[in-house]
Amino acid sequence: MRLEAITWERLAAALAERVAALRPSDEGGWPRVLIDGAPAARPGERARELAEALRLKGRPALLVGAEGFLRAASLRLEYGRHDADAYYDLWLDTGALWREVFTPTDAGGSGRVLPDLWDAERDRATRSPYVTLPPGGVLLVHGTFLLGRWFPAELAVHLSLSPAALARRTDEAERWTLPAFARYEAEVDPAAVADVVVRADDPRRPAWSGAGRLSAE
Repeated sequence: MRLEAITWERLAAALAERVAALRPSDEGGWPRVLIDGAPAARPGERARELAEALRLKGRPALLVGAEGFLRAASLRLEYGRHDADAYYDLWLDTGALWREVFTPTDAGGSGRVLPDLWDAERDRATRSPYVTLPPGGVLLVHGTFLLGRWFPAELAVHLSLSPAALARRTDEAERWTLPAFARYEAEVDPAAVADVVVRADDPRRPAWSGAGRLSAE
């Protein structure tokens, strides 16, 4: 895959152009975008930049972080605090994401989305109020291991890190998660699944797969 150098600011603007032209594949009213990447790649930060670029175009966007939909500690940590397979397979409450985030934005849905469900640090429900996306509003879901789960999306962006960059940029206390990312690469191949790939090995000098890939699909 050929990658082109770009700045984060230009990337957000280019993605906003693409997102502004999206029409939901199921004829619903809310385009859905996935921003997928390891925590070290900062998918939340990239999603916020995209939301701001959309705002400047007059398109409202709702940010939903997958970390707000983790399972309770009793389920996440059933096999211990440092089980990489459990981190990959069990931590994310995919059913809750479907029910509270994606299904409401299907065709004929209410557009009434729960922005988060569970506070993993305090291990209790967040009790956040529902938010209703206006017609044409964009749902931006960001987080880790989002691809290969059949989440409906009109655009999927993967923030790619080489194994060396991932290890270098992952905190020492979190390096037990690295085998989970190796599984993700082997089983899902997120760079092949995503519509847009952004290589973020050097956070100061990102590169992306470019608009040509988008146009070809």
